[in-house]
Amino acid sequence: MSKINEAVHGIHHMDAMSAKDKWINGIHPLVKLIVTISYILAVVSFDKYDVVGLAGMSIYLLSIIILGDISIIHSMKQIKVVLILACIVGIANPFIDRMQMGHIGGIVITGGMLSMISLMMKGIFAVVASYILIVTTSIEKICYALRLIHVPRELVTLILLIYRYVIVLLKEVQRISDAYQLRAPKQKGIHIKAWGSLAGQLLLRSMDRAQVVYESMTLRGYDGEFSPGQEKESIIKSLCYFILCMGMILLFRAVPLFYIVGNILV
Repeated sequence: MSKINEAVHGIHHMDAMSAKDKWINGIHPLVKLIVTISYILAVVSFDKYDVVGLAGMSIYLLSIIILGDISIIHSMKQIKVVLILACIVGIANPFIDRMQMGHIGGIVITGGMLSMISLMMKGIFAVVASYILIVTTSIEKICYALRLIHVPRELVTLILLIYRYVIVLLKEVQRISDAYQLRAPKQKGIHIKAWGSLAGQLLLRSMDRAQVVYESMTLRGYDGEFSPGQEKESIIKSLCYFILCMGMILLFRAVPLFYIVGNILV
């Protein structure tokens, strides 16, 4: 399977996951959106040297993954590129911040090392929390939740169409690539001289296909708004989920759990 087909398959897999009949999928999308945003804000609020305190926030993610029956291995495969980018962000910190913070055995721990690990953890936690939201909530429900908090309709429509048009764009790239390979079977990749014409063809064909997708949406009654009558989530279940998750986030943010456990064991 080519990388383009893998990308398309990954998007379809996330759509299929969000459509499954699981208890976490039945939580109101606004609740899940608020919880996710609150979690990310709590994660980024940690001090850049507080690695141990930040590590406690991972318990929330593990709890949701286990209770939501989300495959950890498959999830890591789906977002591995984003995770790698999140880890690269702070890779230069050890060379910039050389202030000594302590020792582990014979190894000197500098502030740059701690801030690098902290940035990596914050990026990973934010990406995983966003991924959990996506695989448990369809893009239509996420857009519906955004409209409930009065995000402009134009922006919500743009988010929805970009998500839908990404698949159209990838499929057109695959078709153009296959057609080129059939005409040049012994050539590896696409020759640089053909990049300009192929990019133009991709733009024109994608615009035509995107117009067809948009017309199909409008024929089905889409006008930029989302009907609340389609939502059948249990209010009590959603409220319990909100209280439980926000309680966990506030607890792990306020209480340095790993510090306490470490002191007890030591």
